[in-house]
Amino acid sequence: MRLNEIVEMDRKYYMNTFNRAPVCFERGEGMYLWDIDGKRYTDLLAGIAVSVLGHSHSALVHAITDQASKLIHCSNLYYIESQAKLARLIAENSCADKVFFANSGAEANEGAIKLARLYFRKKGYPEKYEIITLEKSFHGRTLATLAATGQEKYHKDYCPLTPKFLSVPINDLDALEKAINPHTCAVMLEPIQGESGVNPTTHEYIRGVRELCDRKDILLIFDEVQCGLGRTGKLFGYQHYGVEPDIFTLAKGLAGGFPIGALCAKDSVASAFEPGDHGSTFGGNPLACRAGYAVLSTILNEKLCENSERMGQYLVDSLNRLKKENPLIKEVRGKGLMIGIELTKPAAKAVNAKCLEQGFLAGIVGDSIIRLLPPLIITKQDIDEFIPVFGSILAREGLHS
Repeated sequence: MRLNEIVEMDRKYYMNTFNRAPVCFERGEGMYLWDIDGKRYTDLLAGIAVSVLGHSHSALVHAITDQASKLIHCSNLYYIESQAKLARLIAENSCADKVFFANSGAEANEGAIKLARLYFRKKGYPEKYEIITLEKSFHGRTLATLAATGQEKYHKDYCPLTPKFLSVPINDLDALEKAINPHTCAVMLEPIQGESGVNPTTHEYIRGVRELCDRKDILLIFDEVQCGLGRTGKLFGYQHYGVEPDIFTLAKGLAGGFPIGALCAKDSVASAFEPGDHGSTFGGNPLACRAGYAVLSTILNEKLCENSERMGQYLVDSLNRLKKENPLIKEVRGKGLMIGIELTKPAAKAVNAKCLEQGFLAGIVGDSIIRLLPPLIITKQDIDEFIPVFGSILAREGLHS
């Protein structure tokens, strides 16, 4: 089909929930995507931090096709080999002891919220049910995770929200401590906020939050849906800070594009769940877990965390060199391959559109932030091809703004 035919069909039959770029992709390989007209694009967004192995990686393709030819679904009424293996692989490489699989990051975060509340109820403290999150956070689009999200723009059209969530400023330990009350059961945060423009928490703050949670008998939940799985240069974001959460969640890159989410917890907390307390029809099915095992194994075996750290630093350094030459760049921030480029003017949409025209996929946050979340397989050559093009786009846009 032609692009205009696809666009017309989409407008007629699909709910109007996305502002889409005028392109439709037909296939992908490694760092590249090709649209239906055959034009090639370098993917620096990875499906919003999802395609961590790039596109059509042989290990993932084999895992999906082989498993699909054998068994796709059987329900959690029965034991599932790939589910047990993926849970073990996550536990052996993290601070978690137990894992539960869902279908998305929002579902994983819903599970974390339920587990935290149930944990204290079963300990004999039913009054502890409130959860404190951070302003500018993003935890999902279900009603509970929407309430947990500390951004008013996501709240305003869906009130009344699920109650008993409170947001405080990022990196403000005093504000957090003042917000804690006898009803608080958990603090839930992203070590590095993604959807609001890549905002890292500080080492001092995270260590202070861990100490505060220990002192006040509160659970610490890390939402690592976006910053986990090698994205920041370490397998998990919490590893940058020298602390361990009681619960953390994963999704996005876990199966390289196949839908899956993971709720991970220390055994002392996870034991609050008993049969009937939580569940999922599709979550943890044989196909999703086989895909997840292939992706996580590849990240570990091919040392993609290390590549993320090296290439992320190289990309940040390259962008900071551009910053010296171009007044349109206000700040470059992030860790590993999770990078936000804040502009001095509201030109992000125009810059992003020009990047697309030049064959590079990036993302935007609001009016003034460009977000880069490339596959973990990115090379110096990929970065060196992007930087001069990006620099020329910024230079032209800076003159026009």
